[in-house]
Amino acid sequence: MTADHDQAADARCAGTAALAVALRDTRARTLATFAAYEDALRERGMTVPYSLELNPPLWELGHVGWFQEWWLRRNPQRGRGCAADPDPPRPPPRRAGADAWFDSGRVPHAERWALPLPSAQALRDDLGAGLGESLDLLRGSAEHDDALYFFRLALLHEDMHHEAAIYMAQNLGLSLSAWTPRAHAPAEVLRVEAGVHVTGLAGPGFVFDNELGRHEVELRRLRIDSAPVTWARYLEFVAADGYERPDLWSDAGRVWLRAQTLRAPRYLRERGGVWQRWTFGRWIDLDPALPAMNLTAFEAQAYCAWAGARLPSEAEWERAAESAGAAWQWGQVWEWTASAFAPYPGFAAHPYRDYSQPWFHTRQVLRGGSFATHARMRHPRYRNFFMPGRNDVFAGFRTCALQG
Repeated sequence: MTADHDQAADARCAGTAALAVALRDTRARTLATFAAYEDALRERGMTVPYSLELNPPLWELGHVGWFQEWWLRRNPQRGRGCAADPDPPRPPPRRAGADAWFDSGRVPHAERWALPLPSAQALRDDLGAGLGESLDLLRGSAEHDDALYFFRLALLHEDMHHEAAIYMAQNLGLSLSAWTPRAHAPAEVLRVEAGVHVTGLAGPGFVFDNELGRHEVELRRLRIDSAPVTWARYLEFVAADGYERPDLWSDAGRVWLRAQTLRAPRYLRERGGVWQRWTFGRWIDLDPALPAMNLTAFEAQAYCAWAGARLPSEAEWERAAESAGAAWQWGQVWEWTASAFAPYPGFAAHPYRDYSQPWFHTRQVLRGGSFATHARMRHPRYRNFFMPGRNDVFAGFRTCALQG
């Protein structure tokens, strides 16, 4: 694997000193990106259009601070880790009304645009005070997994929301020029022998509830690309009228395709025979060596049908990633797998009940990480999950041979 894997493993086992550094780092990133939003949206009064793919930027800022306060300062059972009661009696929030504004499990998405939210400066003040309180609590915590569970959860939760802010900026056309993907080396075919793969995590350190449940998966011999599909390869599918051939698309994919005006990937256009990509508010010539991204699972599946290939299951992706060594190239796009998001055997929800359980059997699993993902989140066993029709996320895919 890579240094990113080491950093992700270290973050999940971080002690109090390392967690303090990381919590300050993720908060600084949150505030810096929010400042870029302020600059870009000043004339709009920080408003953005309603969309299922977006949240109001003020709501996002308040939510990450609320989440940290809810699970740390206001959580009387934070020392019990994943055995904590999810909803014990709590002291009131620092700012009256915060629970009614920022609890994502109780505030419907569509209502977030009409909430009487505090000003940006008031929220920044709250985040500053909240971080100070969290660091004070951290200094008094024991150095064991239960005592540090909710600090690690708050850290990784904020990292996730920061990545969401980056792909929302791409959606809105805001200028964030520092965020650019890089190309991988040309892909080769990796061969992974058949065998029993043991998946699921058991610790030590922090583990998301959907990762728990060690179990064996019997896997056949596998031939899998060492890197995700590039734009050069994907645009061959587009040129072959892949979006005009219903036979290449799954039933759900055809339903998605009929609802679109797209006949090429989102954020792409062709001008004078040159493909361009809408990238944080401007059109730039497309680098064909970059991994294809902002693709749905349906587009990935259709490409595979055209190419005589298939998507790997999440267990196949994981086994290949962990066995291929330096040949495995990842971390520039999230990668769709063929696996529906489902619980591992013996699943038990952790106190943050809204994280996994509500989404089982409705989402598709992605693995890896994107150029906007913090290295702390790029763990080979981390299970990301989205609706298969999402194309705002920096997601691509790699292919497997139909037969090993």
